[in-house]
Amino acid sequence: MTASASAPATTALAIFDIDGVVRDVGGSYRRALADTVEKFTDGAFRPTPEDIDALKSEGIWNNDWEASQEFIARHTEETGQPRNSITTTYEEIVTFFQSRYRGPDPEKLTGYICDEPLLLDRAYFESLSAGGIGWGFFSGATRPSAEFVTGERIGLNNPVLVAMHDAPGKPDPTGLFDAIAQTGARLDLPKFDGLPAIYIGDTVADMQTIVKAIDERSGDRLWFAVGVLPPHVTGDRCEPYRENLRRAGADLVLDRACQLDAAAIANLIVSRS
Repeated sequence: MTASASAPATTALAIFDIDGVVRDVGGSYRRALADTVEKFTDGAFRPTPEDIDALKSEGIWNNDWEASQEFIARHTEETGQPRNSITTTYEEIVTFFQSRYRGPDPEKLTGYICDEPLLLDRAYFESLSAGGIGWGFFSGATRPSAEFVTGERIGLNNPVLVAMHDAPGKPDPTGLFDAIAQTGARLDLPKFDGLPAIYIGDTVADMQTIVKAIDERSGDRLWFAVGVLPPHVTGDRCEPYRENLRRAGADLVLDRACQLDAAAIANLIVSRS
């Protein structure tokens, strides 16, 4: 997004995670993760959605390739074998995972990624801009995957995007700082604009990213963590998931990110005043 003569004054900056917030990855990334673990445990273990949530609640397994590797290692230990007995390499894990998620053809996307339901659309982001909210993305997804959903699927024109390999993985806030700086520059804001910043995510690591941002740059601006329930969390699992996000630092937890419109952002900021 870029500034224009008719655009309203910017009052806050909102940076979005992508997986579980912008798109439903329950049948794609998570399915590929389960496939990968099942493959490299010779069919002995396939993690459930609850297993994956429990691992991610530890706050350090935002990367699904690393999460797959960790599940394989823990299963190996449960069978009485040490981790160093594992012969599967990280590269093999990544290659197999990507063959399921992206598809076996490296030249085009044919895998699970093609069937991800969208949770936010172009009209939503246009409404944020119209309400004076600057926005961008900081995601642990690979750049091609993130650009596929933001560009080809949603139709956004080259939005601010900090993806995997652009910055350290969450909860390190470096990528968040970068996304905020890029968003401000697109809007022609001063380098030290001091505007409130909100990060919207669905995992413990996402919430901890804001906690670490406050530790490093508490004097720069007001920081807010907004948690979102990913679509696969339903029924009796909702409240425990909400509580995990709150304990990790969420100021607000919503059922879906689309509930965070410009008015809700204004109310969130006022609540801190």
